[in-house]
Amino acid sequence: MNEASLLVTIGGFLLGLELQKRFPHPLVNPTLISIVLVVLYLGLTRLPYPEYQSHTHFLQYLLGPAVVALAVPLYLQRHILKTHLLTIVLGLLVGGGVALGLGFVLGKWLHLTPELRLAFSTMSSTSPISLAIAQKQGFSGSLSAIVSIWTGILGAVFLPPWLSWLGVRSPLVRGLTMGLLSHGLGTARMVQEGPLNTAASSLGMGLNGALTALLAPLVWHWLA
Repeated sequence: MNEASLLVTIGGFLLGLELQKRFPHPLVNPTLISIVLVVLYLGLTRLPYPEYQSHTHFLQYLLGPAVVALAVPLYLQRHILKTHLLTIVLGLLVGGGVALGLGFVLGKWLHLTPELRLAFSTMSSTSPISLAIAQKQGFSGSLSAIVSIWTGILGAVFLPPWLSWLGVRSPLVRGLTMGLLSHGLGTARMVQEGPLNTAASSLGMGLNGALTALLAPLVWHWLA
């Protein structure tokens, strides 16, 4: 069963990459395809998720080196990023601040539960950060992690064509927007568009994660 779990997980992603080459459509996303295949596999085999997680736990250790590797395009594009530092800072404050505050305000207006309200307000940060914030506020954090992951998936699928429809062509703006709103999965999507897109997205993901971690507890106590 260990080998089957690994085969489905890795094979699903490789299949997604191959399908993406043949059918370059936003919905043909390797991460989304692999998730669907894993869900079908767990449903058909009735394998408990904790057991599946133990079968594939070594893949989680690859997340660390993968995130560190994002610093390479960031370093290579550092001169361009420094030139547009003011644009990046303003984009971070406006985009990150609006995403955070809007989640709280809309959640309260719609009378959502406190945990769901917090999950929607932190959904633009990476799942480890949203998970940690929720746990600090006394929640389990699983809901925040799920919402964050699906935000990344939906953003990676739909945000690039939407930006193109709006006429946003700048690699810096496209990358920063993807990193701010879709974190890791959005950054992975930007790898397909170029090194500057990737660098800007990596920077946006990291800075927005830090901003959310700093402001979310304050906003929570203020608006909760």
